[in-house]
Amino acid sequence: MEESEQVKIEEKIERLWSWGAGTDGQLGTGRLQDEQIPQQLSLSLPSVSSLACGGAHVIALTSDGKVLSWGRGNSGQLGHGEVVNNLLYPKAITSLDNYFITHVSAGWGHSGFVSDSGCLFTCGDGSFGQLGHGDYASHSSPIKVSSFVDQNVAQVACGMRHSLVLLKGCLSNQVYGFGSGKRGQLGVSKDKIKSINLPKVISGFEDEEIVGISANGDHSAALSVDGHLYTWGRGFKGYEDSHLPQCLNSTSKFTKVTLGWNHALAMTGEGKVYMLGGNHLGVLSDLHNARPAKSLFDSREANLEKAPGLDGTKITDIATGAEHSVLVTENGEIKTWGWGEHGQLGLGDDGDRISPVTVNLGYDLNEAASIRVYCGSGFTFALTKP
Repeated sequence: MEESEQVKIEEKIERLWSWGAGTDGQLGTGRLQDEQIPQQLSLSLPSVSSLACGGAHVIALTSDGKVLSWGRGNSGQLGHGEVVNNLLYPKAITSLDNYFITHVSAGWGHSGFVSDSGCLFTCGDGSFGQLGHGDYASHSSPIKVSSFVDQNVAQVACGMRHSLVLLKGCLSNQVYGFGSGKRGQLGVSKDKIKSINLPKVISGFEDEEIVGISANGDHSAALSVDGHLYTWGRGFKGYEDSHLPQCLNSTSKFTKVTLGWNHALAMTGEGKVYMLGGNHLGVLSDLHNARPAKSLFDSREANLEKAPGLDGTKITDIATGAEHSVLVTENGEIKTWGWGEHGQLGLGDDGDRISPVTVNLGYDLNEAASIRVYCGSGFTFALTKP
């Protein structure tokens, strides 16, 4: 094969980079160490369509409906039928080979998988009921959640110790929660709930069609087809916890929301990005002079800040870790900010940043390349496709 032909082939394949916390093997580099600059992975992976990053493990979903996982496996969250401290390289979850998986999610120590037939499988830490099997047992292989055997599951979202489920094609009883509920993150009752181990429907969406769900830390969120953003659970900076979904009072129509432990990013269809909450490790600007805190049940638009320093640049993707954030511009730049102790900002040091800074992948991307970003608690992945 001529060199020019080899270059053309290489340009057409997807590429995967990782950086940040890596002491559990979650970066897929084969090394148990943090990385402060992006590492391009030389892995023989099938075509990867998306990733899910958890506390310290990663799940890869391929275009042909297969799943692989790596990283920390101390609670069985990798789904390989055994408990392992760490797995350095991607390994196929063979127990799901008879299913075409369409959606995956990774929590702190548990994982969720949705098939094209609408089945939900969970594995990992179940000590708070977050696996939804009616007990508090942990499992090292994906187990079908029987509560949805006659339902059609579309998405699963795994948080720190809780899970959300979105059903397909129904306007009532469409979102469910289970697991830890001490901060209201289950959204199933006004009363405080320690935990529940079976899925329970979340009220408040009777007049909305929900198309997306998100969970991280003790937070939960949902997006409607009309672009309305709902949040519940632990209150963002200056706001009380909410035990039921609350709609953000904003005229913007949101298309994606991602949650950290103390903040959230929300992106509009026009490519604008806003931030909720945050603290000194994740803020976009000085919140010490922000307006006085209000009750969660007052207008929360005052707590919604537009991401600065982007000069009107359109944003095409967003992701949030525990206390760091990542976005992709329409020009193909990856920008990060927030907590940087493990190198998760990819800037060559362990410092924090309060505004977005461009990451150098060390590789010139094709202008037409599609870039998606994903965050675990203290690490980051970038997936590029031609």
